[in-house]
Amino acid sequence: MSRRKRSPEEQARREKIRELLQSSGVNSMEDIQNLFKETIAEFMENGLDSELDDELGYTKYDYKNKNTDNSRNGHSSKTLRTSFGDVEVSVPRDRKGEFDPQLLKKNQTSISQDIEEKILSMYAKGMTTSDIEEHIRDIYGIEVSDTTVSRITDKILPIAREWQQRPLEAIYAVVFMDAIHYHVRSEGRIIKKAVYIAIGINLDGRKDVLGMWVGENESAKFWATVLNGLKNRGVEDIFIACTDNLTGFSSAIEAVFPKTEIQNCIIHQLRNSSKYVSYKDLKALMADLKAVYAAVDEETALNALDVFAEHWDKKYPKISQSWRDNWANLSTYFKFPQEVRRLIYTTNAIEGFNRQLRKVTKSKSVFPTDDSLLKMLYLAMMDITKKWTGRRQDWSKIYAQLTIFFEERLPE
Repeated sequence: MSRRKRSPEEQARREKIRELLQSSGVNSMEDIQNLFKETIAEFMENGLDSELDDELGYTKYDYKNKNTDNSRNGHSSKTLRTSFGDVEVSVPRDRKGEFDPQLLKKNQTSISQDIEEKILSMYAKGMTTSDIEEHIRDIYGIEVSDTTVSRITDKILPIAREWQQRPLEAIYAVVFMDAIHYHVRSEGRIIKKAVYIAIGINLDGRKDVLGMWVGENESAKFWATVLNGLKNRGVEDIFIACTDNLTGFSSAIEAVFPKTEIQNCIIHQLRNSSKYVSYKDLKALMADLKAVYAAVDEETALNALDVFAEHWDKKYPKISQSWRDNWANLSTYFKFPQEVRRLIYTTNAIEGFNRQLRKVTKSKSVFPTDDSLLKMLYLAMMDITKKWTGRRQDWSKIYAQLTIFFEERLPE
């Protein structure tokens, strides 16, 4: 096969490259890499000097055109990571410290940062390491290994921990709490672990993930630790907490936030109620239960529960008993008007978030460590919550009701 014919520009460029290689004594790939690193340093330093010229409005030694009280102030050395190794770059400084270079930003430590951001973005969307490697190779022509992807994503861990400890607002109108489960490898065994998630809606009607905590199994004791953590981060009051009906959960909330109204999730209760119901009975039984939870007030709901018990107790005696046992926290929403009821009687706000997390993490059947689970959840959370920009559309109606029910607890 004959060699492709080069344009005159390409031929001239090749000739210059040959001259450069000969004059530089390049005899190996290592020599080429070193030459490339010098080229990067030269390119960066020339570009940075030009940026400072533009910033100050005059070139070095061109004092005639100087029209500023700022001036050059030497250079500082910066180590820049590249795919060919570390490169030392001299970064020019100005006396006032106002120079903000764009070619090499102040906090930039690698010219591959754009690629690192792409890797983090792909990881946040649940792409596997092998998919990320292939994607980066196809787009950028760069080989990245499992270790490189892990090293880049590990940078997220201190940021995730800092996020987990950030101060919170003093009052939340509603906090939804739920757990999602994952398999994590621990000491040679695969253990099912719970990730505890709290999502708050503040007094402006804006939604925020307050935290995600990896624990052994879902337990009221761990939830008490989570709640104390929220308090230590500045939360003084929660008007309404929406939870599943985990045993001891209510006691854990009351111990930390004694004034908080507790609403158990009706959807969780319905799932538990229908778990062992025969398929042929399911439609009729659920219709009778709807008369309970969709009633206009608590009295009507209790009457409907009595009717339900008459119909179904002989066949499924545990269902009505479960509703009665949990009634104190299942019926909280009856005291509120429709707008507030719709907000609190299910944990839809957190269930939707959990569904999106599962979609991102479905490619991972087992996580190697708690940290690997946390960093993927944090990146996924950041990606999901980018869309949480505004407050609830019906918030003005909800807030008007909250000002009546929680008047003495609202800030002045």
